[in-house]
Amino acid sequence: MIIGIPREIKPDENRIAITPAGVHEFVKNGHSVIIEKSAGLSSGIRDSDFTAEGGRIVDDAKDVYNNAEMIIKVKEPQPGEIDMLHPDQVLYTFLHLAPDRVQAVGLMEKRVIAVAYETISVRDKLVCLEPMSEIAGKISATVGSFYLSKPQGGKGVLAGGVAGIHRAAFLILGGGTAGINAARVAAGLGQGQVLAVEEAQG
Repeated sequence: MIIGIPREIKPDENRIAITPAGVHEFVKNGHSVIIEKSAGLSSGIRDSDFTAEGGRIVDDAKDVYNNAEMIIKVKEPQPGEIDMLHPDQVLYTFLHLAPDRVQAVGLMEKRVIAVAYETISVRDKLVCLEPMSEIAGKISATVGSFYLSKPQGGKGVLAGGVAGIHRAAFLILGGGTAGINAARVAAGLGQGQVLAVEEAQG
């Protein structure tokens, strides 16, 4: 199979959907991997890192979409990317279709085989979604402490406190993967006080 990796074009998305090790595994198992030029630079991965593992670099996204039988992405296809998909092409990415009628209709009209990472389950675990929730949880406590500063509109409270000054208190709603990781980071920010971790109810 020819597997294509385009550069992510959604604003503020700096990831790429494959690592050189992933390219190595696909090539070792008889597949071809084509990657859009410079697609990995925002993740610190050079084109030469991919070619060293057997990947092939192509000039632009059109080359990827026109030639690949399967497209692997990080985020949902943007309107211009949907236009480049073709019938029976397999698409693996985060889709989040429920609130996005335009994307859902676009994918149906293109008749692609779309697989959403957020729905892939192994032994009742959402194996693609869980690592993203871990990242989100860890970032949330750090970002929250940043916005406590006066220049960001906060009360000027340091998360871990200093001698003679109260430290921040964290309230985390939700005890899933994101909540647990937010609590771990909050507790590690100079012993910031974590008041509660509550299981969010639907």
